[in-house]
Amino acid sequence: MRERVLALLRRVAAGELGAEDALRQLSQPDSESLPFATIDHHRALRNGFPEVIFAEGKTPAQVVAIAERIAAHGDGFLATRVPEAMRGVLAERFPGVELDEVARTAYLRPTSPPPAGRGKILIVTAGTSDLPVAEEAAVTARALGNEVTRLTDVGVAGIHRVLAQGDLLGTATVVIVIAGMEGALASVVGGLVAAPVIAVPTSVGYGASFGGIAALLGMLNSCASGVTVVNIDNGFGAAFAASRINHA
Repeated sequence: MRERVLALLRRVAAGELGAEDALRQLSQPDSESLPFATIDHHRALRNGFPEVIFAEGKTPAQVVAIAERIAAHGDGFLATRVPEAMRGVLAERFPGVELDEVARTAYLRPTSPPPAGRGKILIVTAGTSDLPVAEEAAVTARALGNEVTRLTDVGVAGIHRVLAQGDLLGTATVVIVIAGMEGALASVVGGLVAAPVIAVPTSVGYGASFGGIAALLGMLNSCASGVTVVNIDNGFGAAFAASRINHA
């Protein structure tokens, strides 16, 4: 999509195409229909990043077909929640694809990298069990053109671990806090930083955590100012929101 827009602008600059005609072409929805999906090629122009493939529940053939069409526009592609059985198929079809086993992502870099964000996104995790969600956020944030730093395993059971990281917390433009159990870490970090905090509840925890609902409610009821919350295990959504803040 970026190459298509650039080509249109060059034609306008060369006098080969009028500005109104170029605007009309850019305003037209650009989608491609497959028997099992309708691919939104216009999304990069509207939202700054191509459509992301949610691989879970799809067959390897379906994901490959969607990825081929997105990559053909020069945008590369990002796929999340990629099952283990699908990774080999993607690696064979796309030799340059970056597979992350922990994040469960597949990322093929675009021909033109996205613009860089103005600061750093810091991803803070309460425990090691939260790493799959954290790494999904990290891969997504990097794909969107952001510098990512990490603070791992600093949950409130050993609160001195996060209190000792004031300098690192102060360097962030946006902080993503990822925690399961009761989700208290988001409130703690929210009370320590001036940057926006995006909280991600995870499904990690014992029975009374109800698959992340306890952490979700705890984060929604945070008494710290400036804490917003995404859905359970939604590292991708948190990273996308953080990237928009970092590029504002």
